Amino acid sequence: MRLEQTLPLLGLLLCAVLPLVSFLIGVSSQGEFLVEISGTTVTITCPFENEDIRWELSGTTGDTKERKFIIKDHDSSPANLSCSSGDQKSQLYLNARVCANCEELDALTVTGIITADLLITLGVLILVYYFSKGRKGRASSAGDRRPRGQKTQRPPPVPNPDYEPIRKGQREVYAGLEPRGF
Repeated sequence: MRLEQTLPLLGLLLCAVLPLVSFLIGVSSQGEFLVEISGTTVTITCPFENEDIRWELSGTTGDTKERKFIIKDHDSSPANLSCSSGDQKSQLYLNARVCANCEELDALTVTGIITADLLITLGVLILVYYFSKGRKGRASSAGDRRPRGQKTQRPPPVPNPDYEPIRKGQREVYAGLEPRGF
């Protein structure tokens, strides 16, 4: 088979096999931590479903037995965190950057800001188009005011009569300008 014929077959095979592989990996893994950051508060959810969960943060054992572990006033320093339930233990390296003065935006607000920006830009483009539409063909408002006609090949006017071109019948005026020998 040629390469052009095998590429669609390979793409179809990848589309069929990748979801199956990701499903098998998802079933066999024990789960993932869920990390939520709001201001300087970090909330971590343990992947285990049990009620009796023990948290350990950088060597110190937490007193909570819940599935969620809340760190208030986090200082953005990296930390090793682990949660265990019975003989199961899951570890997490937490390197969360927090900001005390940051504002949280939801997806609807961000979409509204982007849409408003695009509409304002489109409005400015339309205004510029309509105001510049009537000015086509004008080079400038200043300059010469004579009517535009068909362009003819005429030399510019002579500024000084001493530099007029020699015309037929006037050669005697310039006859005395011949070079002289010394």
